[in-house]
Amino acid sequence: MEQIVKDIAKIINATIFGNHCFKVKGVSSFDDAESQDITFAIDSKYLSDLQQTRAGVVIVPETFKIDQNNCKDIIVLKTRNPKASFFKLVSLFHPEKIQLPCIHNTSGIGYNVKFGKNPIVESNGFIGDNVKIGDNVHLMPGVYIGDDVFIGDNTLLKPNVTVMEKTRIGNNVIIHSGTVIGSDGFGFTQDAGTHEKINHIGYVCIGNNVEIGACNTIDRGTLGMTIIGNGVKTDNLVHIAHNVKIGDNTLIVAQVGIAGSTRIGNNVIIAGKAGITGHVTIGDNCIVGPFAGVYSDVPENQIVSGVPHMPHNLWRKVVRIITRLPEMRKALFSFEKRLKNLENK
Repeated sequence: MEQIVKDIAKIINATIFGNHCFKVKGVSSFDDAESQDITFAIDSKYLSDLQQTRAGVVIVPETFKIDQNNCKDIIVLKTRNPKASFFKLVSLFHPEKIQLPCIHNTSGIGYNVKFGKNPIVESNGFIGDNVKIGDNVHLMPGVYIGDDVFIGDNTLLKPNVTVMEKTRIGNNVIIHSGTVIGSDGFGFTQDAGTHEKINHIGYVCIGNNVEIGACNTIDRGTLGMTIIGNGVKTDNLVHIAHNVKIGDNTLIVAQVGIAGSTRIGNNVIIAGKAGITGHVTIGDNCIVGPFAGVYSDVPENQIVSGVPHMPHNLWRKVVRIITRLPEMRKALFSFEKRLKNLENK
């Protein structure tokens, strides 16, 4: 599909510098764009020389100062948020496939299941007893829904998602393929030298506007709830253990592991491969760096890194020293030897 620049400018509330009637045929990245594509630039690396791209149209910040040599033959659109504006156009040029409401005849539907308006249940799914599903919910092939589950409006479960019994899922939630919600926690008690399983009878509660990445595992509470707050986004391969509480608008990057009964505040960022021990609290607005090992409480508004975790600025100094340790060890042994020789004299 084609879009004229002046129409695009209206959609993203942009100011046009260049040909208002230019026809855009597609969207692309800065490096891969062709002459009739639109792209965006926000990094100084790209803004310093827009001629690096072959795109016909570039979206830039509204503070960008246009240099005719820099922008020769390129149409520039100035907006407040170029990245958000660009991805609004991605949806325009690549609209989602429209599917009509249906319940596929290969899906098993239990007793007393209540559907809202416009359900889409694709092939080979299963829905247990006493399940309540809101309006415009889409369950893709192979989705398993256990007994007594609630799913809110406008929620999308991608192929092979498993939602175990009693789980509560809010509105406007996306759960990606292979994720398991409500599995038993890793709970055992020792008895006569053996590990006896603890029965988990709690459940998972997921808020509104949440997106869960592929192959996440979110365990049910042992007795109470595991809670994922509103607006939380998780990357792929994240594990959240039993009775964890995660506050609103928190971001969790790939391969993070959070042990049981930990509390994560609002607006927290946990970077990739960080590990968080159980029964600790991480305050609001904290950032946990990649590969960090959090072993105790972190007060709000802190940035921590390293193993064990410490203030980020201190960790930067530690990292600079680590590579010098063999040399420092050698020098220390030399000083000790000299000191002993002096003492003997």
